[in-house]
Amino acid sequence: MLRGPQSARLRTRFLWCLKDPDGAAAFIDLRENPYDLDHVPEAAEHPPLMQALRALNATRSPVFTAKCDAWALGADELAQLCTELDLAAAEMLAGFASYIDLVWRDRTIFASFHQHEQMLRRLERLAAPLELPTVALDCVIRPAMVDLAGAREGYAVSLYVKALGVDRQSAWQQWGVGLEAVVGVLRGKDFRR
Repeated sequence: MLRGPQSARLRTRFLWCLKDPDGAAAFIDLRENPYDLDHVPEAAEHPPLMQALRALNATRSPVFTAKCDAWALGADELAQLCTELDLAAAEMLAGFASYIDLVWRDRTIFASFHQHEQMLRRLERLAAPLELPTVALDCVIRPAMVDLAGAREGYAVSLYVKALGVDRQSAWQQWGVGLEAVVGVLRGKDFRR
């Protein structure tokens, strides 16, 4: 069973714009330019993340992505995830995680905290039956400002998928399976109802 978000939590302000002040990172609109995935280093390093970004930015997706990252879990994160998933730390020696910031395309959903909570409850309900005992899903609703064709204030969701394994390779593989399953739920017909 995939462990899901216990509740939507409001955390720090998430501001998103086309370019950061340092010029080091820029928004890459994968909806308009799907081949620009080549310019997302995390996607190039982790094919499951590339596939997730491609699917989440596709025309029929209810969301688009704003940011992402992927990393091997450190010792503290590993111990915490073992506790959350009720797995023996002695058996789970490695972990891998990612996050993807999601912005709803529907302006009504984008502007409503309440509708985001409803979407996360639906995601939790649909993801719960997945048989992925070493994978965790955590979602955080964050205030967001999107500036594409004029600034809009609303909310975004940071979607975290974390996985454990007996070694780095198995943790990475479990993470990939979990990420694919969660994206499948987000893109599925039952989620859009």
